[in-house]
Amino acid sequence: MSKYSALRTAALAGVSLLLLSAPGDAARKRDGVRVGLLTCQVSGGTGFIIGSSKDLRCRYEGGKGRTERYVGVIDKFGLDIGVTGPGTMTWAVFAPTSDVGRGALAGNYVGASAEATVGVGGGANLLVGGSNETISLQPLSVQGQTGVNAALAIAGLVLRPS
Repeated sequence: MSKYSALRTAALAGVSLLLLSAPGDAARKRDGVRVGLLTCQVSGGTGFIIGSSKDLRCRYEGGKGRTERYVGVIDKFGLDIGVTGPGTMTWAVFAPTSDVGRGALAGNYVGASAEATVGVGGGANLLVGGSNETISLQPLSVQGQTGVNAALAIAGLVLRPS
């Protein structure tokens, strides 16, 4: 196994551990209902050991074919070292009820973030916030990105309608 294959395997194991530690389907159903899907294009950037900041362009797909666009920034505080290219993150959106008004995803979120990249890699961000701190963004698919990076941090996300 090459050095890069071993690092990639370790990175994927770390991301998998974060995903497995996220609340399961039973907890999600108890805490709210799935109301849509948020997919964000993430700018590339550099981790500065204690944190990073990246711009987002997002599309929310809610019930009955409704779509909304958001822009935002995700900041990470903690271990974040390296350089990454642009990537994509996708979250399942959960709310207390299925009646989510326009712009409900706007607001501040906070949660956990882990990522690892050597050539090609991924990460996950589990976040809670939005409208009256009632929206939960739970990783649906692993973030895809390129570069060389390792991060284990607290993430802060700010979304606003575009």
